[in-house]
Amino acid sequence: MAIFRSFTYDGINSLQKGVYITGEAVYNAPERVVEMIEIPGKDGNLSIDQGRFENIEVTYPAGAFAKDQAEFTEKIADIRNILCSRFSYKRLEDDYNPDEYRLGLYRSGLDVSYAAYHQAGKFDIVFDCKPQRFLNSGEMPQIFSASGSITNPTVFASKPLVVVTGAGQLVLGSYVITILNGSGANQEIYIDCETQEAWEMVGGGMIARNDYIQLAAQIFPVLEAGENVITLGSGISSVEITPRWWRI
Repeated sequence: MAIFRSFTYDGINSLQKGVYITGEAVYNAPERVVEMIEIPGKDGNLSIDQGRFENIEVTYPAGAFAKDQAEFTEKIADIRNILCSRFSYKRLEDDYNPDEYRLGLYRSGLDVSYAAYHQAGKFDIVFDCKPQRFLNSGEMPQIFSASGSITNPTVFASKPLVVVTGAGQLVLGSYVITILNGSGANQEIYIDCETQEAWEMVGGGMIARNDYIQLAAQIFPVLEAGENVITLGSGISSVEITPRWWRI
């Protein structure tokens, strides 16, 4: 019995639409952005790391087959419309990397090589992806009601989502956040270190609260590789951290 591999894009599995993947070319790594400067009179170049990676193209060689040409045409139209109707980065997963996911955007066309009386065909599905491979384990919130630590299992610093209940000083590793008491002792302030935004949920809506937080040197925290000590100051009853671990 044949085993077909699949990808899942924005919650829709390709096999549900009759499309399978072979898995070739899904292990590529992104390019690091480094500026190379030539210095007269010196051998070699000076390298200046820009602290980021380029986006990467992720290609899934794929195929589909059907009982007749009409069904095949319908399958191709269905997957094409799903891919082309997403206008921002969406979650992208596949069977070859079950412990991680990417954020991908579909921008390519769909060039099908037909076979068997147009009842089957092969094609490449190409996503423009953020460079990170996010770990599923990094989506699990860790809750602290007292000081403790959190360990980053990767070699890359992550930008967590932090939810603070109360007000006071919070220390994450070498980073300090002071949360002001703007809405009362039981306020819950969300701090997204990726988007550099803070907010509070009020009446089912998000209210901007960047003015409720003070950052040492105006730098949002990251979770460095290895252990990060967490210290809850007086007035903070709990902290929930979604770490967002990632690797290349």
